[in-house]
Amino acid sequence: MDTLVAVTEAQRNFVLILFEAFGLAALALAAVGMYGVLAGSVAERTREIGVRAALGASRSNILALILRDGMRLTALGIVIGSCAAVFASHALVTLLYGISNLDWMTYLGVIALLTAVAAIACWTPAWRAARVDPSITLRSE
Repeated sequence: MDTLVAVTEAQRNFVLILFEAFGLAALALAAVGMYGVLAGSVAERTREIGVRAALGASRSNILALILRDGMRLTALGIVIGSCAAVFASHALVTLLYGISNLDWMTYLGVIALLTAVAAIACWTPAWRAARVDPSITLRSE
């Protein structure tokens, strides 16, 4: 009986480790994608950011502008993803044992994790945008 239980647990553990690996890969891809989109946006808006800085925008204002853009994208993604997760959980209700298909603590934990990862991914492009020198930017064209 112990061998049978060990084999069953080994199969379940393998599947859980596989799901965890895919989840971490998806999280890393989401962070890299968010970073890429914002880095491209900052590169395209360098002249605009330089003009804003020349007209008196502080570094914190520019930092807040870029972070706000990134977190707006994050909020949209979280809303769409949460709706899809709620609908998908109804299809997966037979696989869930011991928890409800709408486990709000899990949803809130995932939302908090995704928000933190997105904020970290947004920080570098925002910091780079805040360091734009207006005189160099305006002289370049």
